[in-house]
Amino acid sequence: MSFQLILIVHVFLALGLVVLILMQHGKGANAGAAFGAGASGSVFGARGANSFLYKLTAGIATAFFVTSLTLAYLATNETSSTQNTQSVMSQDEGEATSSDVPMIDAKISDVPE
Repeated sequence: MSFQLILIVHVFLALGLVVLILMQHGKGANAGAAFGAGASGSVFGARGANSFLYKLTAGIATAFFVTSLTLAYLATNETSSTQNTQSVMSQDEGEATSSDVPMIDAKISDVPE
């Protein structure tokens, strides 16, 4: 139950992160930036580093990272507890498996020329 709930939250965080990133425009998004008018002496541009969209994007990205790690942890623990079932690779060598297609025992001398 918790895996599905975290997965749903994870998908919504991913969609929210995509929307927030596309809503923001970068430093050189102005038409004047192509001609050199958009240059600024500060590192983070003219608006500053701590706008609301920046903080919201950082928060959602952190939550997305945490849900990614949680899903990975839950997935590895879930598969390790369900490995009691026998897989195809763990069959004994002596076991014969039945096949729908019969094997043909042909020799090279039986092939017509």
